[in-house]
Amino acid sequence: MQLNWREISGPALAAATALIAIFVDRHFLTVPNPAPLLVCIVAFAGSLSGLGSAMASAVIAVVSAALFVLDHRATPGYDTADLVRLSMLAVTAAGTAFITGLLRKKLVDAFAWERKHHATAERLAAALDQVDIGIVLLDSDTRAEFINRAFRDYFSLPDQKADSKPPFIALMYHGRDTGAYELPEEELSAFIAQRTEMMRAGDSTPINIKLANGQVLRFRCTALPDGGRMLSYTPVTDLIRYGDDPANADYYLSLRGGNDRRVARHLRAAE
Repeated sequence: MQLNWREISGPALAAATALIAIFVDRHFLTVPNPAPLLVCIVAFAGSLSGLGSAMASAVIAVVSAALFVLDHRATPGYDTADLVRLSMLAVTAAGTAFITGLLRKKLVDAFAWERKHHATAERLAAALDQVDIGIVLLDSDTRAEFINRAFRDYFSLPDQKADSKPPFIALMYHGRDTGAYELPEEELSAFIAQRTEMMRAGDSTPINIKLANGQVLRFRCTALPDGGRMLSYTPVTDLIRYGDDPANADYYLSLRGGNDRRVARHLRAAE
């Protein structure tokens, strides 16, 4: 069975410190009681490896201090003052072991949760990159925390700019500057202002956006509990172009190789 160096380092250091102190005290010069230093080692063991290692170090610290005190007694045994000091040391060492061990457990659990949360977020981001619906997640300051692949493709948004967490208004201006919208230039400012106001208000009313390349996206804004926004851009070009006459639904169906009247009803409903 392989030993974990973290688990044995605290007890080993406590034992080594106590033995060195006793050895030097007996053969070379008088040293003070190493109890304070041993308590520090208990805290080190708890922060490094947890409660088990800290408690083992605490036991070693108390036993070592007891031996050290006994070695300095002119007569065998302990008096009342010695017992009080050793009791206080035992309580201090055990308390230090418990507190540091508990804090380390909380820290390790927090790191484990963070890793799990990060892995889940990465899987979710990878999944959202596979759908054809453009997704943008905005924080409470309307900066884009996440932009999926579909949105980047629809609006020719470079990865470097998308990953820089641009504000929503910057995304709108990017679409304007690249000529993404099928709108007259004189209407773009009003369109951007309207979209921005809807986003800030959390207005979930869906609107259709016609792109210059012929695609139509259905935009919807969803207000999130933390004050952020989720923006979705669903492609609806294959259903019917916004502004097209629903009476031409049969013609659009024939282009797709079908004339199902039930689908035609859905086309009219979409319009």
